Amino acid sequence: MFEFANPAILLSLPLVSLLFAYWLRRKRSALRFGDTRAFAGLPSGRANRARVLGAVLRALGLLSLVIAAAGPRVPDLKTRIPTESIAIMIVLDTSGSMVEPGTFLWQEGSPKISRHEASKRAFRLFVAGGEAPDGTHFEGRSTERGTDAIGLVTFEMWPHPVCPPTLNHTVLLHIMEGTKPGTEDGSNIGDAIVEGLIRLEKATPRRKVLILISDGELEYPDKEAIERKPLKPRQAAQLAANLGIPIYVIDAGGELPTNKDDLQRRRDGREINGAIANITGGQLFDANNGKELLNVCKTIDGLERQPILSNSYRRYVELYPWFAGAALGCMVLVLVLELTRWRRIP
Repeated sequence: MFEFANPAILLSLPLVSLLFAYWLRRKRSALRFGDTRAFAGLPSGRANRARVLGAVLRALGLLSLVIAAAGPRVPDLKTRIPTESIAIMIVLDTSGSMVEPGTFLWQEGSPKISRHEASKRAFRLFVAGGEAPDGTHFEGRSTERGTDAIGLVTFEMWPHPVCPPTLNHTVLLHIMEGTKPGTEDGSNIGDAIVEGLIRLEKATPRRKVLILISDGELEYPDKEAIERKPLKPRQAAQLAANLGIPIYVIDAGGELPTNKDDLQRRRDGREINGAIANITGGQLFDANNGKELLNVCKTIDGLERQPILSNSYRRYVELYPWFAGAALGCMVLVLVLELTRWRRIP
């Protein structure tokens, strides 16, 4: 796309045509000779050609000079525009309770899938957009400029940083698709939140958000895990609050079970998720099926689409030196020709 830094200067272009007409019509001084037979052997038409070509070269030189002053340039669309934006860290639970098959209804009439698979599908729609389970179109966070830096951390007993916040959403989704269900026993939400906060701290945008997708169930299966003193979820939430980073918690635990022990574990999980959201100034959302999960993503998407004022810069390929050089070349050429081959007397 060709553009000008100072397009108003182009308004002076009509003056070039007026000066061109003047150079063609202006009268040159002459000498009087009583007898012109001495010039009969000289080639005819040469003076007219010199006059016309001289006017053309002067007009081209002036035209190039005007265009150079207008600042012609071509934007380099391949360079990224540095600008303030939102950094979003997705913290995804891949523990045993999340990867259990046949526990989540993504769409009416389709087989149930695991909560982990449902979370991955929602994550893809949240980032890149597409058709939701109800047939509606979801816009997604990816924009033409891709100004939202999005990253991913998965966790079971210990967190696993999958991808730091990046503007390259295509690479992010490709890495996400390659993630496998966890092989570790246990669920350590506290350390996973801290891992997400560490990744967000290295991101440059001003606004930072963490989204936790989990059923909230805590489990430290062995003595070694307990001895390493994993951080409690409320402690991690307080760190996020101190940093001013809200945590939006998506409780994907599904319907409450009927078994007494499982019921109590799910209630404790919801209490933990609610505490994380309250401490950080975020929100808690329940998602028991695909439609609810997508509605939650849409709600978070709307909450975090706040305009941020900042300066934007783009690199340009400046073309004015070429036009300035052409103007200088035309002027020098016409001057040399009029002093040599197009020389007139007087």
